[in-house]
Amino acid sequence: MQRFPFLLWTLLFCLAFSTCVARQAPWVMRISCGARLNVHTAPTNTLWYKDFAYTGGIPANATRPSNISPPLKTLRYFPLSSGPNNCYNINRVPKGHYTVRVFFGLDGHRNFDNEPLFDISIEGTQIYSLKSGWTNHDDQVFTEALVFLTDGTASICFHSTGHGDPAILSIEILQMEDRAYYFGPAWVQGIILRTAARLSCGNGKPKFDVDYSGDHWGGDRFWSPIKTFGQGSDLARSTESGIKKASNAPNYYPEALYQTALVSTDTQPDLAYTMDVDPNRNYSIWLHFAEIDSSVTAAGKRVFDILINGVVTFEDVDIVKMSGDRYTALVLNTTVTVSGRTLTIGLHPKEGSHAIINAIEVFEILTAESKTLLEEVRALQSLKSALSLPLRFGWNGDPCVPQEHPWNGADCHFDKTSSKWFIDGLYCLDPFPQIHFYSFFTTIYLNQILSFIESFLLFIHATHYLLSALFHSKS
Repeated sequence: MQRFPFLLWTLLFCLAFSTCVARQAPWVMRISCGARLNVHTAPTNTLWYKDFAYTGGIPANATRPSNISPPLKTLRYFPLSSGPNNCYNINRVPKGHYTVRVFFGLDGHRNFDNEPLFDISIEGTQIYSLKSGWTNHDDQVFTEALVFLTDGTASICFHSTGHGDPAILSIEILQMEDRAYYFGPAWVQGIILRTAARLSCGNGKPKFDVDYSGDHWGGDRFWSPIKTFGQGSDLARSTESGIKKASNAPNYYPEALYQTALVSTDTQPDLAYTMDVDPNRNYSIWLHFAEIDSSVTAAGKRVFDILINGVVTFEDVDIVKMSGDRYTALVLNTTVTVSGRTLTIGLHPKEGSHAIINAIEVFEILTAESKTLLEEVRALQSLKSALSLPLRFGWNGDPCVPQEHPWNGADCHFDKTSSKWFIDGLYCLDPFPQIHFYSFFTTIYLNQILSFIESFLLFIHATHYLLSALFHSKS
């Protein structure tokens, strides 16, 4: 009789504990730009929310530049009449670590003489500039970055460069583990990792994590297929055997990623992959291995060195020994500084005649820009509303960053003490005639300024900017 209550309480405790420790689903936001209604796309029935949170632009029918682009029918483009800087400002984003991915589009109703080329920033940090010919490469029809979002918002901005109108097909914000892609002591919340390359070796089809039945906490990564590193230099291998340790936290790689590989040949024992990179940058490199070759039966049968741009980075790599078994995942990570314009990853056999590799990831390491003081931003936003500035001024996003695209007319300075940008004043904006400032100043002062500025401090800031601009326009 005494045993029954004990078993009952034990059962209840186990049920409660399992409920508490059950992992929640990651926070996900997918936006179908230009869409008036929510959209579900096959084959995974993925939900895309209707367009919202944009600062301007025009919805239009979309032409998908690639088969890997989401099967969406609309986009939003930003002509110069909307200003040089346009953003999506998404609120109520839980604090955390996210993959932010933006797919580009082409307007189906307009004739583009050239592909639109523009810059993209996340939280004030420029992460990417579109390159000429991007519509011809699957891995260039989108950009993505791993970033910490800590203030409840996500600001994703598009900056015109004078080469066509920015056109955006979709935006995705996908939560990951906070320690995903930890690469050492230099990894802090102020670091952004921009995906430069992500390759599935020996695979013939482009796939996302969802196509691999991957864990949702992996960020639904896109894997470009690569069947060979060069003519006659390698052979593809595959297996249907299960792979141990593949989907471990915090990166949650899909098991199927390790079921294909490239193996070197007798005629070319070394493996080498070369890619173009921006010079004088730091890159985080992640190399994936699993011994899936049936001819390698034990530790010591395949040993090789890994070289980055000719420098031995990992010596005596023995996959079976280091992973603990055959058909077991092994991930190696290193950070390198590249001074030139190419990055070469080489594998040189030492025991056994062949090298093997399953996947490659390369990230450019970016330092997040310091933002403008919040009270400065609020003051300028009040000024923008009070002056009813036309959209063409593009006062969207952060006034001072990215530094390549500050707001038109903002005189930005950096305060080393607070590590924040501040605005010393507004210089004369050519499109504003002098009389425009006089009339608007009178209107704001008498009728509008108090309704737009919520505190005395903001009032002082806005008045300062007006007087500064007025003074410079007269001089």
